[in-house]
Amino acid sequence: MTREETGADDLLGLDTQVCFALHTTARAFDALYRSVLRDLGLTYPQYLAMLALWERDGATVKELGARLRLDSGTLSPLIKRLQVAGLVERRRGTRDERSVSVHLTSRGLALKAEAAGVPRRIMAASGLDHAELAELHALLRRTTDHLDAAIHT
Repeated sequence: MTREETGADDLLGLDTQVCFALHTTARAFDALYRSVLRDLGLTYPQYLAMLALWERDGATVKELGARLRLDSGTLSPLIKRLQVAGLVERRRGTRDERSVSVHLTSRGLALKAEAAGVPRRIMAASGLDHAELAELHALLRRTTDHLDAAIHT
Protein backbone atom coordinates (compact mmCIF):
# COMPACT_ATOMS: atom_id res chain seq x y z
CA MET A 1 0.00 0.00 0.00
CA THR A 2 1.26 3.47 -0.82
CA ARG A 3 1.33 6.42 1.57
CA GLU A 4 -1.50 7.99 -0.41
CA GLU A 5 -3.66 4.90 0.07
CA THR A 6 -3.08 4.78 3.83
CA GLY A 7 -3.60 8.50 4.34
CA ALA A 8 -0.25 8.74 6.16
CA ASP A 9 0.43 12.13 4.61
CA ASP A 10 -2.79 13.49 6.08
CA LEU A 11 -2.07 12.03 9.52
CA LEU A 12 1.41 13.50 9.60
CA GLY A 13 0.65 16.88 8.08
CA LEU A 14 1.61 19.70 10.42
CA ASP A 15 -1.57 21.64 9.68
CA THR A 16 -3.74 18.63 10.53
CA GLN A 17 -2.29 18.27 14.04
CA VAL A 18 -4.63 19.42 16.81
CA CYS A 19 -1.61 19.80 19.09
CA PHE A 20 -0.06 22.26 16.64
CA ALA A 21 -3.29 24.26 16.36
CA LEU A 22 -3.42 24.43 20.18
CA HIS A 23 0.26 25.38 20.33
CA THR A 24 -0.08 28.22 17.84
CA THR A 25 -3.27 29.46 19.49
CA ALA A 26 -1.57 29.39 22.90
CA ARG A 27 1.36 31.39 21.52
CA ALA A 28 -1.04 33.95 20.04
CA PHE A 29 -2.86 34.19 23.38
CA ASP A 30 0.49 34.59 25.17
CA ALA A 31 1.47 37.47 22.89
CA LEU A 32 -1.90 39.19 23.35
CA TYR A 33 -1.85 38.74 27.13
CA ARG A 34 1.72 40.07 27.26
CA SER A 35 0.49 43.25 25.61
CA VAL A 36 -2.71 43.57 27.67
CA LEU A 37 -1.03 42.77 30.99
CA ARG A 38 1.92 45.12 30.50
CA ASP A 39 -0.02 48.03 32.07
CA LEU A 40 -0.79 45.87 35.12
CA GLY A 41 2.88 44.96 35.53
CA LEU A 42 2.11 41.25 35.32
CA THR A 43 3.31 38.39 33.17
CA TYR A 44 0.75 35.85 31.99
CA PRO A 45 1.79 33.23 34.60
CA GLN A 46 1.63 35.90 37.32
CA TYR A 47 -1.84 36.88 36.09
CA LEU A 48 -2.96 33.25 36.39
CA ALA A 49 -1.61 33.10 39.94
CA MET A 50 -3.41 36.32 40.82
CA LEU A 51 -6.66 34.95 39.34
CA ALA A 52 -6.31 31.89 41.56
CA LEU A 53 -5.61 34.06 44.62
CA TRP A 54 -8.53 36.40 43.87
CA GLU A 55 -10.68 33.26 43.93
CA ARG A 56 -9.06 31.86 47.09
CA ASP A 57 -6.86 34.19 49.07
CA GLY A 58 -4.56 32.34 51.46
CA ALA A 59 -4.15 29.22 49.33
CA THR A 60 -1.09 27.15 50.10
CA VAL A 61 1.75 26.97 47.60
CA LYS A 62 0.87 23.31 47.12
CA GLU A 63 -2.76 24.18 46.34
CA LEU A 64 -1.70 26.90 43.91
CA GLY A 65 0.67 24.52 42.17
CA ALA A 66 -2.09 21.97 41.71
CA ARG A 67 -4.58 24.59 40.53
CA LEU A 68 -2.15 26.15 38.05
CA ARG A 69 -0.50 22.85 37.09
CA LEU A 70 2.93 24.22 37.96
CA ASP A 71 5.74 22.51 39.85
CA SER A 72 7.34 24.20 42.83
CA GLY A 73 10.48 25.03 40.83
CA THR A 74 8.37 27.21 38.55
CA LEU A 75 5.83 28.46 41.09
CA SER A 76 8.19 29.54 43.88
CA PRO A 77 10.10 32.14 41.81
CA LEU A 78 6.79 33.40 40.40
CA ILE A 79 5.40 33.92 43.91
CA LYS A 80 8.65 35.61 44.98
CA ARG A 81 8.33 38.08 42.09
CA LEU A 82 4.73 38.83 43.09
CA GLN A 83 5.93 39.38 46.66
CA VAL A 84 8.70 41.75 45.53
CA ALA A 85 6.05 43.65 43.54
CA GLY A 86 4.06 44.05 46.77
CA LEU A 87 1.07 42.04 45.56
CA VAL A 88 1.31 39.03 47.88
CA GLU A 89 2.93 37.87 51.07
CA ARG A 90 3.92 34.37 52.06
CA ARG A 91 3.17 33.02 55.51
CA ARG A 92 4.46 29.85 57.12
CA GLY A 93 1.86 27.60 58.68
CA THR A 94 1.51 27.81 62.46
CA ARG A 95 0.83 24.08 62.78
CA ASP A 96 3.20 22.95 60.05
CA GLU A 97 6.07 25.27 59.16
CA ARG A 98 6.62 23.35 55.92
CA SER A 99 3.26 24.64 54.69
CA VAL A 100 3.37 28.10 53.14
CA SER A 101 0.24 30.06 52.28
CA VAL A 102 0.05 33.00 49.90
CA HIS A 103 -2.02 36.04 50.86
CA LEU A 104 -2.97 39.06 48.83
CA THR A 105 -1.80 42.43 50.08
CA SER A 106 -4.06 45.47 49.83
CA ARG A 107 -2.24 46.32 46.62
CA GLY A 108 -2.88 42.80 45.29
CA LEU A 109 -6.57 43.10 46.14
CA ALA A 110 -6.77 46.52 44.45
CA LEU A 111 -5.21 45.13 41.28
CA LYS A 112 -8.30 42.95 40.78
CA ALA A 113 -10.37 46.03 39.88
CA GLU A 114 -7.73 47.11 37.37
CA ALA A 115 -7.69 43.63 35.83
CA ALA A 116 -11.47 43.44 35.44
CA GLY A 117 -11.34 44.56 31.81
CA VAL A 118 -8.75 41.99 30.74
CA PRO A 119 -11.19 39.14 29.94
CA ARG A 120 -13.39 41.44 27.82
CA ARG A 121 -10.37 42.63 25.84
CA ILE A 122 -9.23 39.07 25.25
CA MET A 123 -12.73 37.95 24.23
CA ALA A 124 -13.07 40.86 21.80
CA ALA A 125 -9.67 40.11 20.26
CA SER A 126 -10.47 36.39 19.91
CA GLY A 127 -13.25 37.00 17.41
CA LEU A 128 -15.45 34.56 19.34
CA ASP A 129 -18.65 35.43 21.15
CA HIS A 130 -19.42 34.37 24.70
CA ALA A 131 -21.24 31.18 23.66
CA GLU A 132 -18.42 30.13 21.31
CA LEU A 133 -15.81 30.74 24.00
CA ALA A 134 -17.87 28.72 26.51
CA GLU A 135 -18.12 25.86 24.01
CA LEU A 136 -14.39 26.00 23.28
CA HIS A 137 -13.63 26.07 27.00
CA ALA A 138 -15.81 23.00 27.61
CA LEU A 139 -14.14 21.10 24.74
CA LEU A 140 -10.67 21.95 26.00
CA ARG A 141 -11.50 20.91 29.57
CA ARG A 142 -12.95 17.62 28.35
CA THR A 143 -9.90 17.04 26.16
CA THR A 144 -7.56 17.79 29.08
CA ASP A 145 -9.46 15.35 31.30
CA HIS A 146 -9.16 12.61 28.68
CA LEU A 147 -5.47 13.28 28.08
CA ASP A 148 -4.80 13.26 31.84
CA ALA A 149 -6.62 9.93 32.11
CA ALA A 150 -4.59 8.51 29.20
CA ILE A 151 -1.35 9.51 30.92
CA HIS A 152 -2.33 7.78 34.15
CA THR A 153 -3.44 4.47 32.62
